[in-house]
Amino acid sequence: MFTEPDNTEVVATAGAAAGLPSAPLLILDRITKYLDAHGIGEGPLAWQRIGDGQSNITYRLRRGDQDIVLRRGPRPPLPRSTHDMVREARIQQLLRPEGFPVPRILTVCSDETVLGVPFYVMEALDGAVLTDTIPEALSTPQDRARTSEALVDTLVHLHSIDVTRPDFAAFGRPDGYLERQVTRFSGLWDVNTTRTIPGVAELGTWLRDNIPTSQAAAIVHGDYRLGNLMYHPQSPARVLAVLDWEMAALGDPLADLGYLTATYTDTNSTPTPLELSPVTGQPGYPSSNAIAQRYATQTGLDITPLPWYQTLALWKAAIFCEAIYTRWLKGERPHDTTFGPSLKTGVPQLLELAAEYSAGTR
Repeated sequence: MFTEPDNTEVVATAGAAAGLPSAPLLILDRITKYLDAHGIGEGPLAWQRIGDGQSNITYRLRRGDQDIVLRRGPRPPLPRSTHDMVREARIQQLLRPEGFPVPRILTVCSDETVLGVPFYVMEALDGAVLTDTIPEALSTPQDRARTSEALVDTLVHLHSIDVTRPDFAAFGRPDGYLERQVTRFSGLWDVNTTRTIPGVAELGTWLRDNIPTSQAAAIVHGDYRLGNLMYHPQSPARVLAVLDWEMAALGDPLADLGYLTATYTDTNSTPTPLELSPVTGQPGYPSSNAIAQRYATQTGLDITPLPWYQTLALWKAAIFCEAIYTRWLKGERPHDTTFGPSLKTGVPQLLELAAEYSAGTR
């Protein structure tokens, strides 16, 4: 359902925004003017926030008979090199001509005078995102299996794209990717926590001492999971679009497989805050081991070191989630009544599971 301005998150005019204690996320008259200048839709603007919004923020907008999607970062100030909407849009613009399923980008705005942060506008797609319910059209045993098979096959497609092309150079260099990930996140725990949890530093040391040799270079999505895929709403199960490219970079493709399998729900899963699509724990969906084997068969990569990548994924997730928990404790997430408070125990759960992978007991 589309919503009217609420005077806090979304306001009708720039004048109304000026009197608020914190900047709104949408200013409708400014967005309307911007869309007019780019020939996108006509008439009054209606809005609807979509997605879980733990990082960047996404709105579905309607003008007349045209639906579009606007994606922006959170309120400034923003940490350096994060929430880069121009970069996020650009990688999708490069992937689409490769036949990879991403939404069509309509316009990218780097002018911060419009909303206070850069944003981009893309086409709205009508599909199904699987989280805790299964659409009736995709609920047969065959489509349950196809759902997870398409999840793997789409990742294989992403990792098969040639990243040596010059237009990918702006997304970093793949060599040294794993070392940079460990170094970067090792320095983030202490600045993002108010408590002491055993094992964080030890896991960081283990990861640094056991970095595997990368077998290939690829586009790494960085948050590749079922909940970031949109499926066609009708059988057979097919991926309509891969969403949320905030963390994309050039690097080691097994980093995506490690994250996917470490956060994928099956009958042997340990509950964590990252089990965001529990439907795959129901009968008919392949196990995480089957997913890893399908990927290995199609790519020819050796997945023997996969536990290292799974440890990395969960360790990074714990550090990221601890930052969210600290913001919640400080009152910076006043409308968050579920996810933020759950991280009191959720972050230790992530670290415990990471330790199991590193010890080879998972």
